[in-house]
Amino acid sequence: MPQHKSAEKRARQSAKRRLANREKRSRMRSLTRNVMEAQDKEQAETLLKDAVSYIDRMTTKGLVHKNTAANRKSSLVKHVNNLG
Repeated sequence: MPQHKSAEKRARQSAKRRLANREKRSRMRSLTRNVMEAQDKEQAETLLKDAVSYIDRMTTKGLVHKNTAANRKSSLVKHVNNLG
């Protein structure tokens, strides 16, 4: 249990941020999964645009490292390009 007011505040803030980050990471995974599961190339391309945009946004906010984001975007683009 925190002994100081500032430590209590930090604990509250980190819990709040942890929940927000979990939601953002979950959304990023869902968008990625939607692109991978798309059967139609046109649909996959529109989903890809949303996914890449969201991954870039989370990269600028520090949720994922820029190299991780680049790898994820690359694999998504490669997958969409290989669709019929």
